[in-house]
Amino acid sequence: MRYVSTRGDATERRFCDILLEGLAPDGGLYMPVHYPQVDEATLARWRDLSYPELACAILSRYIDDIAPEDLRQLCARAYTAERFGGDARIAPLRPLQGRLHVLGLSNGPTLAFKDMAMQLLGQLFEYELARRGERLNILGATSGDTGSAAEYAMRGKRGIQVFMISPDGRMSPFQQAQMFSLQDPNIFNIAMQGVFDDCQDVVKAVSADLPFKRRHAIGTVNSINWARLLAQVVYYFAGYFQATQRNDETVSFCVPSGNFGNVCAGHVARMMGLPIKQLVVATNENNVLHEFFQTGVYRPRSSAETQETSSPSMDISKASNFERFVFDLVQRDTQQVATWFGPTLARDGAFALDTPEALRRVHEVFGFVSGSSSHAQRLRTIAWVHQACGQMIDPHTADGVWVAQSLPDTPEPMIVLETALPIKFAATLQEALGQAPTRPAALEGIEDRPKRVQRMAHDVQQVKAYIEAHAA
Repeated sequence: MRYVSTRGDATERRFCDILLEGLAPDGGLYMPVHYPQVDEATLARWRDLSYPELACAILSRYIDDIAPEDLRQLCARAYTAERFGGDARIAPLRPLQGRLHVLGLSNGPTLAFKDMAMQLLGQLFEYELARRGERLNILGATSGDTGSAAEYAMRGKRGIQVFMISPDGRMSPFQQAQMFSLQDPNIFNIAMQGVFDDCQDVVKAVSADLPFKRRHAIGTVNSINWARLLAQVVYYFAGYFQATQRNDETVSFCVPSGNFGNVCAGHVARMMGLPIKQLVVATNENNVLHEFFQTGVYRPRSSAETQETSSPSMDISKASNFERFVFDLVQRDTQQVATWFGPTLARDGAFALDTPEALRRVHEVFGFVSGSSSHAQRLRTIAWVHQACGQMIDPHTADGVWVAQSLPDTPEPMIVLETALPIKFAATLQEALGQAPTRPAALEGIEDRPKRVQRMAHDVQQVKAYIEAHAA
């Protein structure tokens, strides 16, 4: 398997090269030259595999520069019941009501779905760096959960330093405490003025400076890194197998979406042949993606236009992974992708699909639909799930449940991807239910622990100087 850039760099690279690189040299995202196909016989073989076995089976279709036995061991170490709440299923499916289900993705160390990929990335990074005798300085941006998941996965890893940028004051107190309370010497937190998109822009700007990137061995853990997105493909298959009994059945997935990485993994699974009828993109008030799937116009918002909401991990208006879907939508026309995501967005602030046929293909060929949720609607949904189903869900998952319920009823299972455990957003749960979620004993008083964080202006050069001073 080889990988190429969405923007036209024709150099084909192997998995372990792009694992450590992140963005392509031309600013594009890496994509496989083709999607490995799975047929009904393959699904039958995979149906009864354990989660780490399933992960290895899927990843081996994309990774041929890690020995099969080594890959098997890496998956086995990443996905243990001990790491994921004592449940060997790793991603258990929970029924809500009727055809509606929630796929439990938040039982990892940081109580968010980002652990599903980050635990594997930690294993992959350490393995490949040791094999090469190299070091890596990971630079990432987070709107809430990526940061803590990356830091908990990479803390203490040999040859790795982590520099994580978050929007100052824009995360929940629990999310901030998970990151800033870490005292590991290889973890560096930067709280930046602005919103998540400003943080993400800095990461992209540093990565675009190729001499700096190569001099300091800069890598990424955001979902612009193909390896992270690939790890997320696995739980779509796991959810499908739990929701069905036969391999000719279809399911739909509803995915709370900000940066488009989570639902893009579903797109990859569907392109491989997993029987997914619809991929439902659920947004909050920052509804750039919903607008595109309704109108064919992609119009990222400015920082000033990006609203601060009660589902803060989705307060994103520039969906980095959206470029991967557009690459497939335009039949891998790299010149079109480079034009839209380069000069067109810079000049016009938006681009639009040029024909009604193109928007029809989005819905009918690729299966995408969308919806959005407001603060009042997510509160109402949290209350309904608690009263009718006896479960607490976090506000992002509530966005997904709200949008899923708003769609016309169809017979196949609708699986909402859980984003995080509700304890990470206790104030919103208190508002919705009049009670706060139970906190795990190990996390009592986390907000009161000593913090390590560097506050900065929205300044690329200041971030570069900080990296230079602390790089591995």
